[in-house]
Amino acid sequence: MFELLAADLRIEELEMELAEAREEACIDPLTGALNRRGFDHAAQRELARARRSGLRFALAHIDLDDFKRLNDTLGHQAGDKALVHLVDLLHKSMRPSDVLCRFGGEEFVLLLPETRLEAAAAVITRFLCEFSAQPIPGTDYVMTFSAGVVVHDLAESLEDAIQRADQATYAAKHAGKNCVVTG
Repeated sequence: MFELLAADLRIEELEMELAEAREEACIDPLTGALNRRGFDHAAQRELARARRSGLRFALAHIDLDDFKRLNDTLGHQAGDKALVHLVDLLHKSMRPSDVLCRFGGEEFVLLLPETRLEAAAAVITRFLCEFSAQPIPGTDYVMTFSAGVVVHDLAESLEDAIQRADQATYAAKHAGKNCVVTG
């Protein structure tokens, strides 16, 4: 009987460790935002929900402006602080249903369920104003970002919507940076 109880406890312990490992595999260790694997899982759930309900979602692609210059000037630790600072500010302002992903390097994607284009652009513009008004912690260096915002078309793939948001971000960069462009 004791051996059976010990085996049950060990199985429970292993299941908890497996759940923790799965979660860690979906989180960016630096920022605490989802990584692309975690985003893919969350976005697929939201995509299925949007198709069932007919309620579309907005996507924002955010790219820090002049990130390489920050790293070259103040070092990679300052760059890491800038990434963490951005994610902290976003997490404080996000709704529980919103999904934030570190998409790569200094690029992030934010999924905003049941959000129209104008409202999403206003939210991202507010994030930009808040972010650019505060220096990176431990420095007096202020950063900005460029963002592209789109609303997912229920007939398109998630990848196509992200590509459109990326193109809008590229347009924001060409418009002088430090702005939000809708696509």
